[in-house]
Amino acid sequence: MLKEFKEFALKGNIMDMAIGVVIGGAFQKIVNSLVNDIIMPAISVLTGKVDFSDMVFTVGNASIKYGNFITAIVDFLIIAFSIFLVVKYLNKLNKLKELGDFAASKLDKDGKFIKHKEEMQEEPKEPETKICPYCLTEIKYHATRCPNCTSELVEKNGNLEEAVIEEGK
Repeated sequence: MLKEFKEFALKGNIMDMAIGVVIGGAFQKIVNSLVNDIIMPAISVLTGKVDFSDMVFTVGNASIKYGNFITAIVDFLIIAFSIFLVVKYLNKLNKLKELGDFAASKLDKDGKFIKHKEEMQEEPKEPETKICPYCLTEIKYHATRCPNCTSELVEKNGNLEEAVIEEGK
């Protein structure tokens, strides 16, 4: 059982997730510093130095610190928007890479761009099925006898015709 747990714990997926959690925790400090030390002071300058953390609602002996809640919501929105911008930028970089790969795939053997659709088209593929001319059922393309009506099929000039079998003549 210990051996199975060791194999499970040391699998690549678990280790990748653990590394992601550790790096995410370290990155959280950077994001918190960005929000608390740079963005929130800039917002307080724009809003007239409003400090949400001092907002408290008192009911009896209990104090409800809704200002901290508002600050947490603003922090979340700022972080979410920042992540949105980063992901949008990374997606743009991926699209540029895909476009580069697509353009590279449109090069011929000499490294020149293929300009016309006719140059890009592949050889036409052979059909997989055909229609029996006698019973009109769909059969395999290379069949020489129809499995439904048992007619023997031969091709003459590209057309299917029933084979004439002459016995003893």
